[in-house]
Amino acid sequence: MPANTCPSCEHRRGRRACPALGKAICSHCCGTKRLTTINCPPDCGYLASARTHPPAIIQRRQRREARLLIPLIRDLSPRQHQLFFFLQSLIDQYRPTALPPLYDVDVADAVAALAKTLETERKGIIYHHKAKSLPAQRLESELKVALDKQRDDAKVPIDKDIVIALRRTEQAARQAKEALAGTDTDYLELIQRVVQDLAAKSKPGVQESGQDSSGEPSRLIIPGS
Repeated sequence: MPANTCPSCEHRRGRRACPALGKAICSHCCGTKRLTTINCPPDCGYLASARTHPPAIIQRRQRREARLLIPLIRDLSPRQHQLFFFLQSLIDQYRPTALPPLYDVDVADAVAALAKTLETERKGIIYHHKAKSLPAQRLESELKVALDKQRDDAKVPIDKDIVIALRRTEQAARQAKEALAGTDTDYLELIQRVVQDLAAKSKPGVQESGQDSSGEPSRLIIPGS
């Protein structure tokens, strides 16, 4: 490998001095792997610049994500809002362990089956509606355990709120491919970013301004909207 080749992709020319790797990397790897596969120090000049001026491609992605999610959660009650993001966290936690791999359509089918089961139960009929695919069925089982515990622990009936959170999740998962980048995992990638940002906001270093203690603007533009 030539001396000036980016050590991250081993393809493009390295033009940016990377303090994390101790070598020059290409601008593409710097922009796409920053704070993910590359553990950037807070004093990196390129990191500071990106925090102050997010690349246009990220800004466009954030606007698309906002157009997808904000209409779906704008009218949720506080309890429904909490349940909605609780669901996203559960799905995101389950995804790495999913076999076969999970796709947006599986998420939509799983939450739709759960919602239909609860809707039927609220009418006085006990019937388990089953998701179609194996990945969806497995996700459905995982979510059901967690949601049943929420129902048992609640001091007031929350079945209606759970159904609304499930149906909004279904809508988002079904609409994501058309609304976002056009892939089969757009929604799963979105909720991964959402969950990561919520976790970052819960850390002690997060300030009321929406920035963490290092001054990085939150990438999350949904829950606090």
